[in-house]
Parts: sequence; structure tokens; C-alpha cells
Amino acid sequence: MKALAKFVLTLLLTWLGLLAVTFFIGRVIPIDPALAALGDRASEEQLARARETMGLNRPLTVQFASYVGKVMQGDFGTSVLTSNPVLQDIGRVFPATLELATAGIVVGAGLGVPLGVWAGVRRGRFADQLVRVMGLVGYSVPIFWLGLMGLVLFYAKLGWVAGPGRIDVAFEYSVTPVTGLLLVDAALAGEWEAWRSALSHLLLPALLLGYFSLAYISRMTRSFMLKEMGQEYVIAARAKGLGEARIIWRHALRNAAVPLVTVIALSYAGLLEGSVLTETVFSWPGLGQYITNSLQNADMNAVLGGTLVVGSVFIALNLLSDLAYRLLDPRTR
Repeated sequence: MKALAKFVLTLLLTWLGLLAVTFFIGRVIPIDPALAALGDRASEEQLARARETMGLNRPLTVQFASYVGKVMQGDFGTSVLTSNPVLQDIGRVFPATLELATAGIVVGAGLGVPLGVWAGVRRGRFADQLVRVMGLVGYSVPIFWLGLMGLVLFYAKLGWVAGPGRIDVAFEYSVTPVTGLLLVDAALAGEWEAWRSALSHLLLPALLLGYFSLAYISRMTRSFMLKEMGQEYVIAARAKGLGEARIIWRHALRNAAVPLVTVIALSYAGLLEGSVLTETVFSWPGLGQYITNSLQNADMNAVLGGTLVVGSVFIALNLLSDLAYRLLDPRTR
């Protein structure tokens, strides 16, 4: 019980720290929420009245305490841009980012782990050099440039995939939202034409995000495998006559999977919050584009709410990776 209480307290303090950082940064940047709400033509008297209504004339500590109380009740304020509650807007756009990031991490982890294992086992050989070059390119080339080149080649020239957006206009209102994930909702509704359209739109940005995460995951998997392949238990297994494939996949990778869980979890969180440029290039109506548009329009309630959701995702995925640690490695219990 003491360990559980300590864990919950740490989680709450982390979340409150995230809340404090996002709030105070949002207050010190040179953006006036009252001016953003009323417009440039508002008089000083109207601006003063709006600031008083919003509570902006109170001390920052009082404003922060009030903000924490509202957030704890699920009230992130109202968006100036859409005039909707921020939480309602986030609930509308977040499934699009979740779908894109999930497809990206499936590609990144599904290919990055085997490639990293392959490179680690064949250290110094052609396969190792090839995987390292792939990772270097994934790190070095800006993802927005890859997105633009991908659209020019695979959409404009070859016509292999659909263009920007999440689905063709013809199917935009044919799928009833249930989960917010278009592929899932279209399959549940039996709208297979719409499903194929959604998949065609998802394919290119998901592959690009997958390649971006693949570069990191394959590199870290390679490092973990190099460490494990040099351990004494691998030498002992070979001395016993175990096959190389069994040593690699049943023993070395199993031990490497413990730190690899955190790598994949943080990569997934990075895709959920770092797909802003990808969503902008592909006109993907997700959380990244929502936060960007809100910032450009000085909609600080939406910016703070979106940032808080992203930070909460990081905290939740770290929590899940810690729990996975306990399942994979009995020593951490």
C-alpha cells in the first residue's frame, strides 16, 4: 500500500507539474486572450471588461488555482476559434491523430525491431551498414520534405495513393462516427468503398511516420542486441548446442525487450504529439493541426488543452511501460 501510495503521489505531482508549466508558459507569452476573443477593433473598455470576466486581472497564482479546479472537472475552457468547449474539440480531432500514429508505430515497430535484430546479429556486415544508413536518413531528412516529395511522386505522378485529407469528399458523410477511427467505423458500417478510400489516404502519411520511428527503434534495438549477444548466457547457450535462431529470438531478444518497451512507448507518444508537420502537409484533421491553428489564432485555451492532453499521453504511456517492465522482468517486482 505504501508503494502504491508513493506511485500515485508521483503520478499526481508529475501531472500537476505539467499543468503548471503549460499554464504559466501560456500566460507569459505575448498573446492577450481578451484581444483574441474580441478582435482588434475592441475598445479598451471592452478589453478591460473581458479581462475581468476571464479573470485575467487576478494574480497568476489565483488564476492557476482556478484553472486546476476547472481542469479537474473536465473544463478546459471554450475555444475562441470554434466557440466549442475545448474538450469537445479535442475529442473530435484526437481520434484522427490516434489512427495515424497507431498505423505509424505498427510500421515502425513491426519493421524496426526485426531490422535492429538483423543489424545487431550481423555487426559490421552489409546488413548492419544498410540498416544504419536507413536510420541515418530517417533521422536526417526533414519529415515535411519527405511528405511533400511523397505527395509529388506517389500521388501526383504515379497515382498509387490518395492525396491530402482523411477521406474522399464523396464518402465524408457516409460513415457514422462511432469510435472516431475511420477505418474501424467504415468496417463496422460495412462501407467498404469508404474504407478503401480512408486506407488510401492513411497509407502515405502512416508510412512516413513509420519510417521516422523505424529509424530510432531499429537503432536502439541494434544497441540492445549488441549488448545481449555479448553476455555470458549467450556463450553458455551456444556451448550447449542451442540453435542460433533460438538464441537470438528466444533468449537475447527477450532480454532486450525490457528496455525496448520504453523505446517503443516513447516513440508512440512522440508520434502522437510530433505529427504536427505531417498533419499540416497532408491536411490531416488531427490534434497537431488543431493546436497549430489555435496558436496561429491566439486561441490559448485550445493550445493549453491540447498540450495538456499530449503531456498526459506521455505520462500514461510511461506508466504502461513501467507496468510492462514488471511483466517482462521479474527482477523489477
